Amino acid sequence: MVKVGVLGLQGAIREHVKALETKEAEIVVVKRIEQLEDLDGLVLPGGESTTMRRLIDQYGFLEPLKAFAAEKPIFGTCAGLILLSERIEGLEGSHIGVMDVTAKRNAFGRQRESFEAPLPVKGLDEDFIGVFIRAPYIEEVGENVEVLATFNDKIVAARDGRFLACAFHPELTDDDRMHQLFIDMVLEFKKEGLATK
Repeated sequence: MVKVGVLGLQGAIREHVKALETKEAEIVVVKRIEQLEDLDGLVLPGGESTTMRRLIDQYGFLEPLKAFAAEKPIFGTCAGLILLSERIEGLEGSHIGVMDVTAKRNAFGRQRESFEAPLPVKGLDEDFIGVFIRAPYIEEVGENVEVLATFNDKIVAARDGRFLACAFHPELTDDDRMHQLFIDMVLEFKKEGLATK
């Protein structure tokens, strides 16, 4: 059993909790810094990355999130992908900045250009329906980053060690396989951590 948090500042929090609740995991909505302490993994939900960063700063979460990322797995969706990216096109610096990727914000257009598309995802047997809402994509990845899915030659899901990110919103579908992928990563990481103690 693992304990997974969903950062509860902004975005599709309830939907992530619902998707994760089907798994062998205890789920916590994280609204206070001290709640990060005993988690095995964390989900950064989709939302609006600028607003999310403002709230992260307002509640003093940035350094604790960086400290968490230095030790444990994180799954970022949409805005969460931007928060995890080391490089963001058009911005100097990054937010949490732990994935060796370059993100492009709002890359698929505005809200009204939102769409759904079937995506072959590495590690999943059948296509995953990606829900794209003002979505980013990944322009470049470092050499150790595994590309998990592309759409029209744009990278929309990737894994960098203990970090998983996707440009779409898996929590807005009834398909919980992306969340299962993350839970599996958390279980694997926890097992490895226990093995090295």
